[in-house]
Amino acid sequence: MPTKISLKIYALLGLTFLLASCGVSKSLKDVPDISPYETNISKRRQLTDSTFALGSNFLTKNHQGQYELYVSGNPYELGLKTGSLTRELFQEQERVFVEKIDDFVPSEKKQKLLRKFLAWFNRKMYKHVDEQYKAEIYGISQYASEDYDRIAAPYPRVMYFHGAHDIGHALQDLALVGCSSFAAWGNHTEDGKLLIARNLDFYVGDDFAKNKIIAFVSPDQGHKFMSVTWGGMIGVVSGMNDQGLTVTINAGKSKFPLVAKTPISLVTREILQYASTIEEAIAIAKKREVFVSESIFVGSAKDKKAALIEVSPNNFGVYEVENGNQLVCSNHFQSAAYADDKKNKKHILESHSQYRYERMEELLEEEPKVTPESAVAILRNKNGLDDKRIGYGNEKALNQMLAHHGIVFQPEDLKVWVSSNPYQLGEFVAYDLNEVFENADQNAQARPVSSANENIGPDPFLRTLAYRHYERYRDLKSQITTAIASEEKIETSLLSEFIVVNPDLWEVHFLVGTYYYENELYQEALEAFKTAKTKEVTTVPDAEALDKYIKKTKRKLK
Repeated sequence: MPTKISLKIYALLGLTFLLASCGVSKSLKDVPDISPYETNISKRRQLTDSTFALGSNFLTKNHQGQYELYVSGNPYELGLKTGSLTRELFQEQERVFVEKIDDFVPSEKKQKLLRKFLAWFNRKMYKHVDEQYKAEIYGISQYASEDYDRIAAPYPRVMYFHGAHDIGHALQDLALVGCSSFAAWGNHTEDGKLLIARNLDFYVGDDFAKNKIIAFVSPDQGHKFMSVTWGGMIGVVSGMNDQGLTVTINAGKSKFPLVAKTPISLVTREILQYASTIEEAIAIAKKREVFVSESIFVGSAKDKKAALIEVSPNNFGVYEVENGNQLVCSNHFQSAAYADDKKNKKHILESHSQYRYERMEELLEEEPKVTPESAVAILRNKNGLDDKRIGYGNEKALNQMLAHHGIVFQPEDLKVWVSSNPYQLGEFVAYDLNEVFENADQNAQARPVSSANENIGPDPFLRTLAYRHYERYRDLKSQITTAIASEEKIETSLLSEFIVVNPDLWEVHFLVGTYYYENELYQEALEAFKTAKTKEVTTVPDAEALDKYIKKTKRKLK
């Protein structure tokens, strides 16, 4: 049974036959001019099994299992140093990402078509990426794995990967994204200072989130900054600079684009590197052409508030709260520029974005004076509106139990807390940007740079039977979905256990019903579908699919 995503991919692959030759060769031959950049890169030294140094730059693994990276220099140097220090992490990330793509498109024939499509789709990206970032990507690409040259040569391949986040947003039925963000300041925080928190629910499998990198970058131009990233990625999904300006991104509803332009993570990278106020951030965002819809959540120590820059291929808006000290953002637009946008209106009605938005408002109302600790508690909240139990892993929850990371910023103090695995349940590790950048060049032993005495402890949920049940649920879900897709039989005891370990999640009962339906056990299927109907179903399309199965099953029973 083909999924929506596979049908969409196959249609696009078919289109590739007609369009593959249009303008592709120029993009594949494009390389940045690196002649303006002097480079004097020493050989990487390995200090321990997980610590490397390159001059005064370094990569080390902290006690929580995260990697801390410090690099400095001109754009090409930044790329070369990052590539050298993170070589193994970069190549592992490539492996994980490519294997995920292979899972979506397992046929070798279709993979060849996909490669042609990628070359065609990204044919104009090089025209929309600033030369400094092309040079940095080119530097990193020198350390790419040779194993994936079948996809594209290293430099264009790494460039393609920077657009993957955007494509994941456009393909909403991949369920890659459902991020939640909020900010509070003034009388809504304990000390009156600006506080920002977000979950990045960009999911490309567990392995993709294993090797998080907390990068501290000191470029020779612009502001120093930190970001949470992964091997091979120079863009920014969550970060703060030394001016106390923060950026995070939340997907909006997008049509699938027919050509790549500026990846959103490179727009936010430019903002972080060159802006110190909301006004400066808006000016940078305005001059870049993007190819998906995105909310750029900007916090500013200088402005002492936060705002949303809402960008899309054909529209641009800015949203700021009036007469208030709290800003909430999920995955729909709020500015006047999108008031009549039909796609945005439909997304609000049909998706789980509005539900999570209201849940954040509800939790913030219960916590009138937000602190870093209470912000973390909100990010970890697993229940629905009115504290309803909606099942672990429900996309209507703020904590969907799949986040790449959670993060909390205190811009006026240049402090940030980054979650450690699993999801955002592990310890939130504290960093003080003043201390990190002041001491980084003198950190000869490449020791971890966190402020351990300010860490926020792990979620007590990790020590519960419910957490162990959730992990078992994930294992069983994989087995059951595979059995359905491959038309294989499984033990009914596994179906019963599947229900026991996550009884409040609608999808559990839906999958059990689907298995029974495909195996012509229609009475059992109907009972499961009816039970699913009593739970908190995630989206309108999900509810419609459930209703359709109930009607089909009743017809089978007549």
